Amino acid sequence: MNVEKQVIDSVNASIKINLVKADYQEKVEKTLKTYRQKANEPGFRPGMVPMGLIQKKYGKAVLAEEINKIVSEALYNYIKENNLNILGEPLPNEQQAPMDFNTREDFEFVFDLALAPELDFTINKKDSIPYYKIEVNDDMLEKQIKSLAGRGGNYEKVEEAQEGDTIKGVLTEIPEEGQSDSEDLVRVEEAIILPAYFKNEEEKAAMTGVHPGDKVRFNPYKATEGHEAELASMLHLPKEKAVEVKSDFEFEVKEISRFKEAELNQELFDQIYGKDQVTSEEAFRAKVREEIEAQFAPESDYRFMVDAEKQLVKKLKDVEFPVEFLKRWLLVADEKRNPETIDQDMPKIIEELKWHLMKEQIIKRNDIQVSEADVLETARKVTRAQFAQYGMASVPDDLLNNYAAEMLKKPETARNLSDQTNSAKVADYLKSAVKLNEKTITAEEFNKLYEN
Repeated sequence: MNVEKQVIDSVNASIKINLVKADYQEKVEKTLKTYRQKANEPGFRPGMVPMGLIQKKYGKAVLAEEINKIVSEALYNYIKENNLNILGEPLPNEQQAPMDFNTREDFEFVFDLALAPELDFTINKKDSIPYYKIEVNDDMLEKQIKSLAGRGGNYEKVEEAQEGDTIKGVLTEIPEEGQSDSEDLVRVEEAIILPAYFKNEEEKAAMTGVHPGDKVRFNPYKATEGHEAELASMLHLPKEKAVEVKSDFEFEVKEISRFKEAELNQELFDQIYGKDQVTSEEAFRAKVREEIEAQFAPESDYRFMVDAEKQLVKKLKDVEFPVEFLKRWLLVADEKRNPETIDQDMPKIIEELKWHLMKEQIIKRNDIQVSEADVLETARKVTRAQFAQYGMASVPDDLLNNYAAEMLKKPETARNLSDQTNSAKVADYLKSAVKLNEKTITAEEFNKLYEN
């Protein structure tokens, strides 16, 4: 077997693979022997089918399959051993005639390649790129503190109901005129009423100011304006039956409870951050502000990379790409594409390729490496952020590690986390290499950056 590369130009090449019978004959014969051992032909015992019959029935298909394996392996081994940085995948040469496995013993295969262009660029402090920090204003801070206080709060029993309270009691349907008490009326022994969600103001007012032991007349259907899910929940009935109940009810109040947010005290600080990690309200507020800033940091980094790409790829404006090959490859790789859409998308695709190759070059030049420990740490950060959404700021390391390890067991998630880690390392390098034009802006101003 002979494999050789033919250079067409700086970004196009081909690989020619020549096979003779000796290159594939042994593998073909071995495969046919396996077929013979498994063949089940009428009139022959298993393993005793004549080889001539096996050859006649399977020979050409086995020949084509084995040659395809040999050629594919030779092609990709050559690319790997010669460190060819290719774009897309090799494609059979368009001028190559179909293979005739009936009459030929020697074969020639030609594959076209797109070579990644050589990039020549420098990145230094002359490159000024904006870095937007999102301002944590007082409103954001107070909302987050209120959320944390809410998560640390609890329900207390009270003696007089206000809007927002939870009222428990016995709910009994009142017979309509001509209907006897003995008829099948709806009764809920452990009913839960949430007046704050009533849609009818008159019915909502009926529940305001009630006390345990009071009996209140109200209409669930009017209160919910016939909303089937709310009615079903209140009356403990299937939805289709609940919407048919339009009677007044008597509600005997048994218990009233009111949610009370936690006070900003040491008990709450310990609950959120761990024992004595925060010891004053001032330190608590500073810690919460710091956490909000940390939550915004990935968004700032992402925007930085958007602006870095926009500016730095300009350095590659004269770089040549194998455009015609890429069009061919995209047609093969994505059946949803057609020549018209590819022509329209090609400028954007080329710009994305420039940025991809530039990042690859940055990684190579600066020996940026992503280890398993780095990816695990990214998974830990993602997990920590997820816990933080539920008010769990202090999470034990063993729990973080377990959750992160579970995430990495999913191949797609692991790839995404690896890509995130890679991008983060490139971003860290760029932030140290260029001149950062730092700007603090509001969240609204930050979101407007994406409008254009």
